[in-house]
Amino acid sequence: MLPVPPDARRPAPAADASRPAAASSSSGRIHFWQGASLWIGRSAGRTQWHDHHAHQLSLALDGELRLRARDDGPWQAFRAAFVASHATHQFEVDGVRVAQLFVEPESRAGRALVAHHGGAGVIELPEDVAAPARCLLRDAQSQDVPAPAMIAAATRALALLCGTSTETADELDPRLARALAHVRAHVRQPVTLADAAAVAHLSESRFRHLFVAGTGSSFRAWLLWLRINVAIEAACAGASWTEAAHEAGFADSAHLSRTHKRMFGIEPTSIRHD
Repeated sequence: MLPVPPDARRPAPAADASRPAAASSSSGRIHFWQGASLWIGRSAGRTQWHDHHAHQLSLALDGELRLRARDDGPWQAFRAAFVASHATHQFEVDGVRVAQLFVEPESRAGRALVAHHGGAGVIELPEDVAAPARCLLRDAQSQDVPAPAMIAAATRALALLCGTSTETADELDPRLARALAHVRAHVRQPVTLADAAAVAHLSESRFRHLFVAGTGSSFRAWLLWLRINVAIEAACAGASWTEAAHEAGFADSAHLSRTHKRMFGIEPTSIRHD
């Protein structure tokens, strides 16, 4: 294991902040399960400004990574960081292995993360919390374990990062939970806020209020997040980006590409799936 620096979050060297931004690219694997996903592999370059519905847990498996948020200004170097849902940020790394856990805020783990680490901007993850999670993910990747074993390692790592807060996280309103499950089951088909409100047995206005309170997001932004993940999962399974766009309900691959860039700061074609 690399030695732990005394300060896991520090200003990045001036040269990093001033040099021309290299286009971001990555190679590795993406694994999905209910309410979360793991992106693990080697990354290089700098993303554009972006934000997404999920909380993001970024762990450098070797070396370090850099992040900056709109309200923070300068780049900061991290070994592990938490980026809250819808926090606009940039990400930069110099060809090192990185694990990114994306966790939906309405999930039990998502609510536990906020309870444990706070819920705004970019936050340093303490090394005593991050180190065992990093070891789990690094070992699983180094051993090239199959997808089920990698997902098991990721869920264990996420539990470590949540601390004991998972056990005490409040239950999601059952009306909202029922509506979310319905939309997930029909995400490849046209689905509207009115459809979800009907499943929750609420008027559209009352459901909209409940939805924002429970997810921290608008219904449209949440639905786009679900659909971009459906598309990425399809592409990982071998579909072309055009096929993936149609499967996920996007008008075309250009619409998918714009959404991907807005949410992840990179073009979908810059990701190579190993």
